[in-house]
Amino acid sequence: MTPAAVSTPKKDFSIVHLSDVHFGVDADLIQLEQIEDYVPGLRPDAIAISGDLSQRARHGEFMAAHAFIRRLARVAPVLVVPGNHDVQWWASPFGLRGATPLYRKYRRYFGENLTPVLEVPGGVIVGLLSSYGVSAGSLTWNLRDIAVKGHLPKPETDRAREIFAHSPAGAARIIVMHHNVIPGKISERHGLSNWRSAQRNLQETGADVVLCGHDHQEAASQVAGRLAVSAAGTHTSRTRGRRPSVFNMVRVDPDSVHVQHFRWESAGKKFLRSDQYTFARLPSRAPVVSTGDDQSV
Repeated sequence: MTPAAVSTPKKDFSIVHLSDVHFGVDADLIQLEQIEDYVPGLRPDAIAISGDLSQRARHGEFMAAHAFIRRLARVAPVLVVPGNHDVQWWASPFGLRGATPLYRKYRRYFGENLTPVLEVPGGVIVGLLSSYGVSAGSLTWNLRDIAVKGHLPKPETDRAREIFAHSPAGAARIIVMHHNVIPGKISERHGLSNWRSAQRNLQETGADVVLCGHDHQEAASQVAGRLAVSAAGTHTSRTRGRRPSVFNMVRVDPDSVHVQHFRWESAGKKFLRSDQYTFARLPSRAPVVSTGDDQSV
């Protein structure tokens, strides 16, 4: 008699999510040092930094960010994508000199690939590029958005969808990008100029969760009640509404996506567990049907 097969329980996948570290004059070095000490105890499977590693895309700022990432990489594999502050937009506004000058410094320190993919046991993490400097695709009618807003071209989400379609069954499917795909609660601003189409296209990738930043305020929410979003805060003096800084731990299990905030407590100079949110996880590679102008909730 053949013994019955014993199924192995699926392992939860966890990823630490940081954003907007802004090495430069506004960076909070005490917080960043505490993150280096705190993260190993969380035992993440991976670490993601969703852009704005620098303040003004200067060599010294990128060097400090590079050293920070090397130290974190001793804990778990790290994936980074550029933010709008990491782009030398003045070197080629509207692409007049091509795209190469925009990312020359960033690539020197973080590699040629602006849209990296990280595959680790239990998870597939796809970086998407939303930071293009002064670009026609990122323009709005608001002058203050120049070089600040981003956009998400459909080929980017098509690429993510293709990668996830070939990912192992049950693997956590995670997108990392810079600009916030849901409006900030205080700013009430979207990070993307094409946010409606970007939200629809992100849903169609089959991702379990999108990790983003840019707004300098933490958030955990969903797009149209289907796609979980983790937005990390900033570790600088420029938090939204002078709120405490926050980084996130995202855990994906077979049924749910959990977003845990870790909030900075300035009196004790330490991070403490704060709010936690749980969202239902869509079945692996299930088709997602768009329903028009989906809004964040």
